Amino acid sequence: MQPVELNKIYEVEIFGLGSSGEGVGRLEDFTIFIENALPTEKVLAKIEVVKKNYAIGKLIKILRESAERVQPFCPIYFQCGGCQLQHLNYPAQLEIKRQQIIDAVERIGKLDGVEILPTLGMKNPLHYRNKMQFPVGRKNSEIIIGCYEKNSHKIIDTDSCMIQREGNDKILRAVKKIANKFKIPAYDEDRHKGILRHVMGRVGFNGELMAVLVTAKKNLPDEKKIVRAIRSELPEVSTIQQNIQTYKNNVILGRETKILFGKETIKDKIGNLQFNISARSFFQVNTAQAEILYKTALNFAELHGTEIVIDAYCGTGTISLFLAQKAYKVYGIEIVSSAINDAKKNARENKIRNAEFIVGDAVKIIPKLYAEKIFADVVVADPPRAGCEKKVLETFAAMNPAKIIYVSCNPATLARDLKILSELGYKTKKIQPVDMFPHSSHIESVAQIIRH
Repeated sequence: MQPVELNKIYEVEIFGLGSSGEGVGRLEDFTIFIENALPTEKVLAKIEVVKKNYAIGKLIKILRESAERVQPFCPIYFQCGGCQLQHLNYPAQLEIKRQQIIDAVERIGKLDGVEILPTLGMKNPLHYRNKMQFPVGRKNSEIIIGCYEKNSHKIIDTDSCMIQREGNDKILRAVKKIANKFKIPAYDEDRHKGILRHVMGRVGFNGELMAVLVTAKKNLPDEKKIVRAIRSELPEVSTIQQNIQTYKNNVILGRETKILFGKETIKDKIGNLQFNISARSFFQVNTAQAEILYKTALNFAELHGTEIVIDAYCGTGTISLFLAQKAYKVYGIEIVSSAINDAKKNARENKIRNAEFIVGDAVKIIPKLYAEKIFADVVVADPPRAGCEKKVLETFAAMNPAKIIYVSCNPATLARDLKILSELGYKTKKIQPVDMFPHSSHIESVAQIIRH
């Protein structure tokens, strides 16, 4: 029998934060999640959902306030779903994120003796995102562009976002003005009608801008006039593109992209390396913290210039090229062929000749390299949120590298995979959290894993 009832109000002590930034409290050992509540607080919460093992409550009143609570800097923070931790001061955010990793390593990984270093944060944790993707809608007779409301697809109209680079805000304002001027029909996802679905912006390292109009149809009425108008509003724009997404789903970008003006890519820079970024390229959205993340991976690899490195999820080659600066040879493996093409281009343009990129599944490619007597001294993995499949980890261990460097965006799957690696003869020595997404609940980290 649960100690809470639906729609009743209870006094709850908050002792931690959940993986999505919600306060976690207990009543008679029964867990209650309460959005916007913080550790050490005592709150009144109205129970909105009751499950077998937990309940979800709505914050009604704070009876005892945390010393770390601050006023959010964004006027739409409590409506928008983009950030989760603006009501917590930044030093406390960094400590909470470190604690997420400690908890996961202990509870899921069942590991001890792992050094979890203090989270590396930003000096100024604002205006850091080099990429935006905002949905387009209609309110009354006006085109609106903004963020989705929490837990819904209702659009909150905005002209700026405090975590976006200023160039992206300029694109947002310009496209909204022009969409209203030319009366471009906003896409209605329920009826699958209309044209303009999303606006995407990217900002390069020298301030150059990429504006992408995501449309539900191939034909964009008044295309030339719209392009001229965007160029007039944004003289610094380097490229204007149309991405065509005709499917009735929530995937933002489609497979076809047309260049309406300018070039195909803009350039961004991490450390002393430059990268070509296309509309559909994966690239870290926080350039400054990406450099810290990659330098951490390089430091943990402890390369001396004689090592062979395998980067098992190399993407467009960002980490591979960083490692190639200190390794004898780097082999980058990636299942997406277009990403490998970008990686090869990035290697050429950065004049890096000791990196080789291979299209394919790491589980199949690594044994082939092994058969060719290519033995990895260091294996690097930067998998998606779901982590590595067990057979991938077994493939790593079979190569018997001295070190495995694991870059993770999910503490839970990181801890699960570290446990598997410990059973395969590898010990996690230390983990460095890096705050790639200030004011959100997400945390990246780099783990150094050594052979027993």
